[in-house]
Amino acid sequence: MAGHDHLQLAAQCAICGTILAGAAGAVYRVFGIRRSPRNPNICTRCAAHIEEGRLVELTVLFADLSSFTELTQELGAERTHEVVDAFLRMATDVLVKHGAFIDKYVGDAVMALFNVPIRRADHARRAIAAAVEVEAEMKSLGARLSRPLQASVGIATGHARVGRLGSDDSKDYTAIGEVVNLAARLQAKAGAGEILIDREGYARHAADFPGAKSEEVRLKGFRDPVTAFRLQGDASQPLASDAAENPNAQRLSLGAIVFGILGAPCAITTLIGPLAVALGAGGLFGLAGALAFLDQSALRLPVLVLAAAAAAANLYTLRRARQLRSAARVPAHLLAMTALEKRRTAIVLGASLITLAVVAFELIAHALLH
Repeated sequence: MAGHDHLQLAAQCAICGTILAGAAGAVYRVFGIRRSPRNPNICTRCAAHIEEGRLVELTVLFADLSSFTELTQELGAERTHEVVDAFLRMATDVLVKHGAFIDKYVGDAVMALFNVPIRRADHARRAIAAAVEVEAEMKSLGARLSRPLQASVGIATGHARVGRLGSDDSKDYTAIGEVVNLAARLQAKAGAGEILIDREGYARHAADFPGAKSEEVRLKGFRDPVTAFRLQGDASQPLASDAAENPNAQRLSLGAIVFGILGAPCAITTLIGPLAVALGAGGLFGLAGALAFLDQSALRLPVLVLAAAAAAANLYTLRRARQLRSAARVPAHLLAMTALEKRRTAIVLGASLITLAVVAFELIAHALLH
């Protein structure tokens, strides 16, 4: 929906460190690795995989354009589409700046998740700050469109299961749980220009957003009244953006590029991609046979160089993945390797070392014989 053209975006994926900007970013895009449209500060590999199928604590936010029905009746379909599109683009940019993962758009509303896949201890605060900024931006958006515009926002904090729903496509990644329903119902109860926050989320950061009024609200689908806090959109200053923090700044190197390409589909949890496995196995089982045919060929040296380069790339991939795990950029429960990952690592490590040994032996033997 939004292009994020005017956002200050991080140069690297906030999870795996893949470079997303500049010449290196262009190299990755050739291999299908780019910024996630749901949060451009993470790459498409990490966007929907890092918390797949897990029960996690998160904050859910729904933001809706107020008086949509009246707007449609007054402006007609074409003009209304323009207004809704402008609102969703603005809201998306603000939410992403505060670390949100855009779950979906539903008509004139946007649903966003905080604390997945990028973990933030203050995820509830970030959601409230983003909502405050969305409300603050409504005045300038209305002036640009020559329309008085307002939004209503609902926010709830709790646990939900995250993962793909209904298909294997990453675009169907979403959250399921009571916290999602609560945020949606709170948004429906919020008035134009208001933010309605559940007790769990607001209590953690009440000092940062003073002036909210506590009340008991009855929500559809909830048997008992729910304690919520009603906050006016201009009640506080928004939190600084994630991009300005740039927590994963690191030196650009050829090795980092190689790792990013070989690490598909996820540099953290998969460790090695199919290309790395193929190169390693090829070095182990194909090099000796190829050299027998190429013994007197001019291609002998290039084959040796390519085999050595492939083996070195595999070893760097293993080393880089180990560094990422030790840096604890992901939740602790993802740091342990699975049995499949251990087997793949052992295969690639063994194949790469044997390949380097074969190359070294052939070079030494060839030099001695000549």
